[in-house]
Amino acid sequence: MKVAVLLSGGVDSSVALNLLKEKKYDVTAFYLKIWLQDEFSFLGDCPWEEDLNYANAVCKQADVNLEILPLQTEYWEKVVSYTIKEIKAGRTPNPDIFCNRLIKFGEFYDKIDASFEKVASGHYARIDKVNEKFILKTSPDPIKDQTYFLAYLNQNQLSRALFPIGDYNKKQIRELAKKFNLPNMSRKDSQGICFLGRISFNEFIKHHLGELPGDIIEIDSGKILGKHKGYYFYTIGQRSGLGLSGGPWYVVKKDVNNNLIFVSRKDLSERFKNTFKVTNFNWIAEQPSSTDNLKVKIRHGAKFYHCNLEIDGDFGIVKMKEEDQGIAPGQFAVFYLNDICLGGSVIVE
Repeated sequence: MKVAVLLSGGVDSSVALNLLKEKKYDVTAFYLKIWLQDEFSFLGDCPWEEDLNYANAVCKQADVNLEILPLQTEYWEKVVSYTIKEIKAGRTPNPDIFCNRLIKFGEFYDKIDASFEKVASGHYARIDKVNEKFILKTSPDPIKDQTYFLAYLNQNQLSRALFPIGDYNKKQIRELAKKFNLPNMSRKDSQGICFLGRISFNEFIKHHLGELPGDIIEIDSGKILGKHKGYYFYTIGQRSGLGLSGGPWYVVKKDVNNNLIFVSRKDLSERFKNTFKVTNFNWIAEQPSSTDNLKVKIRHGAKFYHCNLEIDGDFGIVKMKEEDQGIAPGQFAVFYLNDICLGGSVIVE
């Protein structure tokens, strides 16, 4: 079987490549060139060169061809522009979900030769087939599980996807990296948003939206406590980077139209809620016949909430059994039944 492997230069995708090579698959590696040199020229040297150097070293060791595929234009149009638009609207975007749906398992599918039967990546997730439907299932590693980021894939995309490390946990992957003696076996895991690499999120926002000074106001007294650099630099629940004394202070509200940030140092119980509205559903296989007794994730990580989902047309109301203090418009709510990732939705309010 011919397999196209998405290789990032990190340990996970490198182990995935070697596992496939060990099983005698006909493997070609692809490095997606999505960094935006012109956008980040102010940083000096390209911060992604290290990734590519590691990818080259891994492929040389495994005797696998590495092709570099430029997708900057598509990435800007489909992922980066969405991120900027959401931030400017005061919402919380998740570009990694769009990257998987529209780039890694979207544009990439269309760019490579049709002779590649599968596209493999280093995602911690599993694929099963039940009644002619492809099912996305969680990884045995609850912390590393990446089904949250894959919740907007469709049947066509899953039918061609391959996740070689999906049955392993991170410790096992590190052990396999040592077994394969990978050039990057000691490399730390990457963190943060897919297209930023080592660029800070605030640096990215500042470059595109500039600074927009405004008042920081104590929500109870209405007193102006200080100045901020722009509402889009702050998220609800944030408690660091405010530059205020006498804290801890928490961001509890944003007034996008008037560029105001409201803070409080109280218990902030008003931020805790267990009910929220969602829309833009994507059901990976099909909408579940019953939406009672589901589980939901509202961010990447090991934490699930038991919930009920009431759907009315294009919208739904999620009622969780517990409260959470970080629910914000623009975030994605991803639904699960046992170990099956059913799909996702976008939080409205």
